[in-house]
Amino acid sequence: MSVSEVEKKVSDLSVKAELKEGTGEVTADKAAICNGKGKEDKPQKKSKQQSLYLDPLPGFINERLTMFDDLQKKYNEKVASMPHVPIKVVLKDGSVKEATSWETTPMDIAKDISKSLSEKVCISKVNGQLWDLERPFESEEEGQEIKLELLDFESQEGQKVFWHSSAHVLGEACECNMGAHICLGPPTEDGFFYEFALKDSMDPNDSNERTISQSDFPNLEGVAKNVIKQKQKFERLVVSKEDLLKMFYYSKYKKYLINTKIPDGGSTTVYRCGSLIDLCTGPHIPHTGRIKSFKLLKNSSCYFLGDANNDSLQRIYGIAFPDKKLMDAHLKFLTEASQRDHRKIGREQELFFFNEMSPGSCFWLPHGTRIYNTLVELLRSQYHKRGYEEVITPNMYNSKLWETSGHWANYQENMFTFDVEKERFGLKPMNCPGHCLMFKSRERSYRELPWRVADFGVIHRNEFSGALSGLTRVRRFQQDDAHIFCRQDQIESEIAGIFDFLKYMYGVFGFEFKMELSTRPEKYVGDLKTWDAAEAKLESALNNWGGKWELNPGDGAFYGPKIDIMISDALRRWHQCATIQLDFQLPNRFELSFKSKDNDEAESYERPVMIHRAILGSVERMTAILTEHFAGKWPFWISPRQILVVPVGVKYQDYAQSTRDKLHEAGFYADVDLSGNTLQKKVRNGQMLKYNFIFIVGEQEMNENSVNIRNRDVMEQQGKNATVNVDVVIEQLKVLKETKRGDNVLA
Repeated sequence: MSVSEVEKKVSDLSVKAELKEGTGEVTADKAAICNGKGKEDKPQKKSKQQSLYLDPLPGFINERLTMFDDLQKKYNEKVASMPHVPIKVVLKDGSVKEATSWETTPMDIAKDISKSLSEKVCISKVNGQLWDLERPFESEEEGQEIKLELLDFESQEGQKVFWHSSAHVLGEACECNMGAHICLGPPTEDGFFYEFALKDSMDPNDSNERTISQSDFPNLEGVAKNVIKQKQKFERLVVSKEDLLKMFYYSKYKKYLINTKIPDGGSTTVYRCGSLIDLCTGPHIPHTGRIKSFKLLKNSSCYFLGDANNDSLQRIYGIAFPDKKLMDAHLKFLTEASQRDHRKIGREQELFFFNEMSPGSCFWLPHGTRIYNTLVELLRSQYHKRGYEEVITPNMYNSKLWETSGHWANYQENMFTFDVEKERFGLKPMNCPGHCLMFKSRERSYRELPWRVADFGVIHRNEFSGALSGLTRVRRFQQDDAHIFCRQDQIESEIAGIFDFLKYMYGVFGFEFKMELSTRPEKYVGDLKTWDAAEAKLESALNNWGGKWELNPGDGAFYGPKIDIMISDALRRWHQCATIQLDFQLPNRFELSFKSKDNDEAESYERPVMIHRAILGSVERMTAILTEHFAGKWPFWISPRQILVVPVGVKYQDYAQSTRDKLHEAGFYADVDLSGNTLQKKVRNGQMLKYNFIFIVGEQEMNENSVNIRNRDVMEQQGKNATVNVDVVIEQLKVLKETKRGDNVLA
């Protein structure tokens, strides 16, 4: 796109651009905006559309455009000189399309298939690599076969590309409306964000930065709406490091990224849509017109690159869709999710809270501690049945331990470290090195394996303050951590045992779950033969299990392959909690061994395999997920408020208290409301706190030693019901608790 075409684009956005002869500078011609003619003698009042844009726009915008046009012209000449040879494009269904290299694009292929497909597709994959739809196939070999996939918004990759492109729309709005120096604008799991500074990033003395708020959103959305209406194309261009430093001379943040991420003599890509040109590897949707619904959701502060030592920036989050119906459904989902937010329910039910005196560390109140302890006790009961032995390990270790494990070199920035008597120590961020010390504390025999050790030890990780989020991202937490030391030939059976454990635990909570097998990454330790054998055993265990699983190539840990388990909650959101990891590295680093056979004359030792295993992940995060999954309506077995006894009058308070005491002695969390509130108010308070059952007692109940039951989850039992003897209901409650049912029905 030429500079003159840019002028027309800016004009269509209601900021009539006049390129001053010989300078390329963009200025706003107000009169031309108003009447479509030349300049008037008298300045006209700004229109509503005009007021969305700075006047004049920041000078770096026009300078970028001019440089982009010059570089693009050279690039187009290079493409024209490339050999345009016939190639074959192989689609996913095996069909073949004839094409020409450096000329035919994936979009051409999509249009050839059907118009509807070309309008729906977001991105393509060329030989497994994400590829812009308008980028020509590249090949110098005549007859070469190129594999092509066309992906729409329904695919995970299509969504990410769509939201990445939507972030660029937000970036353009931030520059045009606020003159922002934008930094990073990636897609997220549920939308996108852009972070930026509202000051001259190259001037250390510029402290004149205003703080944005949601009142700024309408204007930003107004610019975004114009950008979308213009159907601005996303244009890709490869630029050298030298030229990139010239293009982004004005931005401290872009220059840092260029200098640290791109080697001297190297290059990377920039993408342009309208007036925005950004450092970006792409790819993107064809044009902004594919975005049919765009909305900004929230704003926050952050640090450049997440480092508290860097500049403080501002961040805006948004969401966009190719269909307005999808936006309506998403906003409805967000409303439901906000009602289920564990932080909100935690406050309302007095479960836990956080305080700035210990950021990222949860204060568990009595009712929250009930939930916490119930989860831990559930695991302990299963450990006893499944052959795990619980251990307790220290909270802090000498740095020498972390040097041996490798965490000091690779994880130190995420640890809390301090000096003790001229020695460096660190709070443990995980339990595995301590368990290695336990294994090595004496000679081990093959007869002792597998050795399954479980640990609920307190763990600390130095998360950035901006990343802390309720119970889902904390600095102090406890995992249901376990490590299994076993022989090579025991790996598959041990994995099968963990699968059975997962199936039981997630069945209790009512979660669906799926698994991913992550295989050897590019950078790994150990020999290839051992890796292949370990991956084969994990794959065999997954196949024998019979459930759903997917392959995630190259995403294993550097020390061994792993299985990640994803659970789906009531809102159909997926969370990763459990993990199963094979580790050959730590046993080597700690020189662990076991006596392989009883033969005094020829003793031999082998290295054990270490399996890292967690079911809940962390108790804190699982509590957050369960809170939102159940929307605060806890199943009876885990509920922190199981029964509320309510007397209909003062005369029956003693009977209500004695009934509560019987329930308490039977092991239930029972309360009694002896306040002066009306009966209706007492019942309403109990309903608000989500008690599973409210027992109403009056004259008849006192005479019969019975209660009148109102069941939280059964609408037919919200009024007066037949009375039930207290001893009978206690037995029914015991059955409900022991079976861990979620239906809240007494039988």
